[in-house]
Amino acid sequence: MAKKTPKIALLYDFDKTLSTKDMQEYSFIPNIGMSAGEFWSKANELSVELKMDRILAYMYLMIKEATAKGVPIRRENFVQLGRDIEFFPGVTTWFDRINAFGREHGVEIQHYIISSGLKEIIEGSKIYKEFKKIYACEFHYNENGIADWPLLAVNYTAKTQFPYRINKGVLDISNDKDLNNHVAEDDRPVPFRNMIYLGDGLTDVPCMKLVKSNGGQAIAVYTKRKNVEDLLRYSRVNYIAPANYGANGYLETLVKEIIVQMASTDFLVRKSKNQVKRLPESAE
Repeated sequence: MAKKTPKIALLYDFDKTLSTKDMQEYSFIPNIGMSAGEFWSKANELSVELKMDRILAYMYLMIKEATAKGVPIRRENFVQLGRDIEFFPGVTTWFDRINAFGREHGVEIQHYIISSGLKEIIEGSKIYKEFKKIYACEFHYNENGIADWPLLAVNYTAKTQFPYRINKGVLDISNDKDLNNHVAEDDRPVPFRNMIYLGDGLTDVPCMKLVKSNGGQAIAVYTKRKNVEDLLRYSRVNYIAPANYGANGYLETLVKEIIVQMASTDFLVRKSKNQVKRLPESAE
């Protein structure tokens, strides 16, 4: 039987983790004649007034304001907005560098997005094809191709199902049966110990803590260090790092060191389990 290549999964938030600001702020919000502050303030007011999930509130407001201003809201319109997304330094070449490093150390690197942003906009971005799977909010589109209802809303706690999906290899969001079935740890495609979660703040805490508490690593990236220091102080993350993905920078060096450690640990764990399997049965 061919030897399986160990897998290491890098899980990313998107807004202000890879992109420099919330994805709606590059084009969509200006197109409806609002400032970013006005839009998010109005979305938060809706959430409080209607006792509405904050993610559903912003999605509702996108449809409401765009319709009122005559801004088209077909799927292709949202995808086109992704072209305007700006990324932190080094992001666009990060994936090739990390993938190559993984191959050098005998592991397969997989990249996933877990975001409360809009999947359609991410699909239009320069880095869309780098990801094995993107978990993010989506709209349903009616018979005329116009957004009319949320298809998927990914709030901060709902994010936590996706590391489990990646862990078990049940990537189809509609497949809850297999997700909830028992799967022996040894048969799970990506052990939690082989996960690295990168996020930027409090909205990522549930996923950060989940990955960290199960043996993986969590990194909070920042443009202002003080915004993430409490995450480190209270052990919600393993590390904090500037949001610079450039070659040989601090973040890349850190992630590479973690990959080396994970590859070594994975090898030792598998070797130990193989030795146990070969032990003769007890004479008792």
